[in-house]
Amino acid sequence: MFIAKVIGNVVATQKNEKFLGMKLLLIQPYISKDGKLQISGSSVVAVDSVGAGIGECVLFTQGSSARLTPTTKDAPVDAVIVGILDVVEVEGKVLEKP
Repeated sequence: MFIAKVIGNVVATQKNEKFLGMKLLLIQPYISKDGKLQISGSSVVAVDSVGAGIGECVLFTQGSSARLTPTTKDAPVDAVIVGILDVVEVEGKVLEKP
């Protein structure tokens, strides 16, 4: 699993029928560095299975495990949001969210 920030919505009027009813969000993965969460690179499109919104810090998974949620079962999904994070703590210190 990975940590990311929701940075946008993705709308696709033409898509595979397995995606019908799925909310797609654009997320920016983070890494932990110097006591802060920092942007790690390129963005990812993920299916939202928990009702996340823009600006929230989320937990997501990729690969075959992304197809194991009730929302994404048997769909051609590579990333799914599985949680909304409140706090990230490393070695007893709460990491700052950008």
